[in-house]
Amino acid sequence: MIDRQSIRTRPPGWPIMYQTWAKLLFMHWPIAADRLRPLIPSRLTIDTYDGIAWIGMTPFTMGGIRPVLFPPLPGLSQSHELNLRTYVHLDGIPGVWFLSLDASNAFAVWGARLGFHLPYFRARQHLREHNQLIHFTSTRKHAGSPSAAFTATWSIGNPLPPLAPDSLDFFLIERYCLYTAHDGQLYRARIFHPPWPLREAALVAHASTMLEPHGLPAPGEGPLLHSQAAPLTVGVWRLKKV
Repeated sequence: MIDRQSIRTRPPGWPIMYQTWAKLLFMHWPIAADRLRPLIPSRLTIDTYDGIAWIGMTPFTMGGIRPVLFPPLPGLSQSHELNLRTYVHLDGIPGVWFLSLDASNAFAVWGARLGFHLPYFRARQHLREHNQLIHFTSTRKHAGSPSAAFTATWSIGNPLPPLAPDSLDFFLIERYCLYTAHDGQLYRARIFHPPWPLREAALVAHASTMLEPHGLPAPGEGPLLHSQAAPLTVGVWRLKKV
């Protein structure tokens, strides 16, 4: 049994850092689980909804990045980011598995690679908002990494009601931990924030080569979309071996 509710409660103790996420777009496509299996450690089970796995891209911007008890530092506390992700579970605890994370802040890339063993890459990224339209671009510039680029323009629509716990939307969006691996060891990190405030979204334009470095096919259909309705301040807890 997968417990999708208790993972949403605040973990004990104190987080090691805070971040504020804003202007995020969830883009999701169904994908056959066997396509993902070679990319994920064998101990992790690929999480599915009605037997279907999903892959997501999430462009957004972050501010207020800081260790707990420290103020944000100019030039170090902001970053744009683009995640390529899928969903897994272990011992009944669902979470996110990141295939790649591209970010504009070189310090954030270095810190996440060192402290969380996540596949972060330095990228040149831009985000603009005008008249309810958001435009995001990302071009990977990380030395020695495979090239990958992304661009999207989307409009923000009406507010969405709270997500029903048994819905596909809840399955995709309400995720409160990440899994990562290093030297053959699996780790889990918890996060905590209020439930996602969401709005409808419509895609105006989109192009991407984010999937190709992983040997995954380009989606043959448009994505399922959800737009963030308001910024979220997020606490991030330290990694724990699992």
